Amino acid sequence: MSPKRINILTLGCSKNTVDTEHLLAALPADAFDFVPEGAPVDVQLVNTCGFIADAKEESIQAILSLAARKAAGEIERLVVFGCLSQRYPEELKAEIPEVDAWFGARELEPVVKYLLGLAGVEHAAASQMRHLTSPGLPYAYLKISEGCDRRCSYCAIPLIRGRHRSVPVEKLVSEARELASKGIKELIVIAQDTTWYGLDLYGKRALGRLLHELSEVEGIEWIRLHYSYPDRFPVDVLDEMAANPKICKYIDIPLQHIADRILDDMDRGCDGAKTRALVASFREKVPGVVLRTTMIVGYPGETEAEFGELLEFVRQARFERLGAFTFSPEEGTKAGDRRTDDVPEKLKKSRLDALMGEQAAISSEFNASRVGTVEKVLVDAVMGERLVGRSQYESPEVDGEIIVSGCPDPDACVGRFIEVRITAADDYDLEAEFIKAL
Repeated sequence: MSPKRINILTLGCSKNTVDTEHLLAALPADAFDFVPEGAPVDVQLVNTCGFIADAKEESIQAILSLAARKAAGEIERLVVFGCLSQRYPEELKAEIPEVDAWFGARELEPVVKYLLGLAGVEHAAASQMRHLTSPGLPYAYLKISEGCDRRCSYCAIPLIRGRHRSVPVEKLVSEARELASKGIKELIVIAQDTTWYGLDLYGKRALGRLLHELSEVEGIEWIRLHYSYPDRFPVDVLDEMAANPKICKYIDIPLQHIADRILDDMDRGCDGAKTRALVASFREKVPGVVLRTTMIVGYPGETEAEFGELLEFVRQARFERLGAFTFSPEEGTKAGDRRTDDVPEKLKKSRLDALMGEQAAISSEFNASRVGTVEKVLVDAVMGERLVGRSQYESPEVDGEIIVSGCPDPDACVGRFIEVRITAADDYDLEAEFIKAL
């Protein structure tokens, strides 16, 4: 039997990307031929997102577009898995009968079994843990756990992904070694909640231990922490970050709000005073740390005073990186089912604009303070004769970039660390001049 031509479209967050890469790694190369997006295929896979309304709509539109290609004879089989189909399996089956098979977000092994059956393969031992879908990039995401034991009032993730399940330290270290052998220099540690890591396996939080063991993997030079949670943040992580040069001085920690009433209704487990104290402890224990956070505006019942408190907190805390979105009710959640979405959309939008306006000024000031400094940069790509990279203070896909001029051999620097001098800055990006390769 000739190899099955296969393509996979991955939607949503970086956690879905990791799921896709684990799935592809389980498929034997002699039974499957991975082809570019848009090419005729025997099997088209879609890894969906079902987190918020916009993501659900994007997933549905992508499936419908591929169903049209199937009707035109470009796709033989259409297979859908991931968060959207985990959440709405029966509704989707009824609405989109063109899909040949549906699987949920917790069903990677059944997807693999199904694909092996199509290829006439009874069993295949995986020769690798990850099949990188962006092999030219020098960074990769490392998903350290699945699911979430938190019950934030607005979030559907526990309904979709289930209870928290940590991946053993040893397995993650092995995965990191494999990634390093593929040229990966930076690991971005992700999960639904990275700070909960280890409780189910070891009876205590083990994120600090994990970060330390990952830092001992040869070839890995940066480790970046994402998706932390403020309630009972493990202090040993800050100690490791302060002492270990491989741990980027960067923390992504969605705080969502600062007003006590809203935090309580969100079931965040951390009031305004504790949140402020936590931010202060980050600044104290890890000098120079860059903080990224996310805020929700327009949560049910949010008053002008509560939004004003949020604005003032952002002005005082001066997060170097901040994203925000307006509240949208998710069915099955407390805020979606039991709260009235009573803040008008126009008001939500104006509050979002006001918050991001404040943040643009803060971000611009932070970037301007770096002009003239010398920084270590990891090069992601070439843009004409210039390099595109990041320092330890920029995470890929969510933060700005550093555009570097003056490199004598740009192509040779991709995937490598270089030293640069920052020469200019705007709200989000920086410009720099090349000094030397490291």
